[in-house]
Amino acid sequence: MLRSLLPVGIAFLGASTVLAQGPATCSLTQKCPKEAPCCSQYGQCGVGAYCLGGCDPRMSFSLDACVPEPVCASKTMKMDNTDNIVDVSKYLGDATKADWVAQGTPLPFEGNTILTMPPNTAGTVLASTVYLWYGNVKAKIRTGRGAGVVTAFILLSDVKDEIDYEWVGTELDTAQTNYYFQGIPDYTHSGNITDVSNTNENFHEYEIRWTPDDITWLVDGKVGRVQKKSDTWNATANQWDFPQTPSRLQLSIWPGGASTNAEGTVSWAGGPIDWNSEDIKRDGYYYATFSDVSIECYQTKTAPGTNSGKSYTFTDAKGTNDTVEDGDKNPVLKSLLGTGLDMDKELSPDSDPSEVIPGLTGGGPGTNGQAAGDANGSGSSGSSGSGSGSSGNAGSTPKCSSSSGWQQDCGSGSSSSGSTNEGARQEHALGASAFAALIAVAGMLYL
Repeated sequence: MLRSLLPVGIAFLGASTVLAQGPATCSLTQKCPKEAPCCSQYGQCGVGAYCLGGCDPRMSFSLDACVPEPVCASKTMKMDNTDNIVDVSKYLGDATKADWVAQGTPLPFEGNTILTMPPNTAGTVLASTVYLWYGNVKAKIRTGRGAGVVTAFILLSDVKDEIDYEWVGTELDTAQTNYYFQGIPDYTHSGNITDVSNTNENFHEYEIRWTPDDITWLVDGKVGRVQKKSDTWNATANQWDFPQTPSRLQLSIWPGGASTNAEGTVSWAGGPIDWNSEDIKRDGYYYATFSDVSIECYQTKTAPGTNSGKSYTFTDAKGTNDTVEDGDKNPVLKSLLGTGLDMDKELSPDSDPSEVIPGLTGGGPGTNGQAAGDANGSGSSGSSGSGSGSSGNAGSTPKCSSSSGWQQDCGSGSSSSGSTNEGARQEHALGASAFAALIAVAGMLYL
């Protein structure tokens, strides 16, 4: 994979600025340095967008390094245009200005929005600008198709609580579901909803109903799976292994079959992705289609689950729902050189920042950061190029040398090894899920 070395001005046009040695990695035992205090969703340290959506306060320099998370707001998004989608390089945290933050290339098409994945890219992800602290989310989706092509509809918190729908492009009659508590790998949490009519050709309405007591997955209004919190008690850890912290809704298409991913991930994703397939020749990219997305906030007068203030913050590195504060702290940066520690920092002509835009990795939309159970202290990391460019031409096929803003997947990385590969094999054997995201990038640092 390639990394761009561009001046600050260009960084805000869709490509990230990087230092020669690359950003520091972060984990539960290796926190970010003060000069780059924010640990992104992808397990690397920086400022600006690193401190916004996906910033993990447990792995950052301090809990307040991450920018406060905008509280839940119920809304329905028709997805018939891309007017309410803002590129990650232009978003400063004001959820009133846009519904979605984009990395990659979303395009309007026939009254819907398609998320594209041109050859040798990490695909496209949209993340909601607001956070949901329990509630309902639903979307009408036509998934991508083909070996190695994965479509996802997930809830993901900054401390890596996660609730998933994922679709493998060779299994068009199955919706895979899963959940995680703080990214801790447990391969028994997956479950499939089968007998769904061709998910690529047909729109289906997928829904997640999430309360403090249970998670319900529905397809076309019919319950497909229920997970009760009461069945998730972990006596060894003395905790509920149940998603419980404010989460963004993420929609994405990603290359599970990329050659840089672990062998188990590629196998789970239906095999190696074909960047020269008939679909690529015809359209110029793989894609998934999204329509009629809605967020309905949980209604309660007392925590957990409130949305009465401006933002959510964490008061303790424990990262559970009793450490979430619904308050009035400012969630908006003045520039992409700011952090939660200095919200008003401005750009200047002589600015020379670290990364300001965390990059897509091609390892998927889920838990790309260090898993909570890893004791070796080495941060998981993907590549750190840009993942931006919310506009583009349909049918374009950027090459690996392109500076289009995509994080390229040019096969130059090595697969992870040791326990991470073993984890991927277990993941495939037990049904897989968005946790493949962690498996795919653990141990890889692209230069």
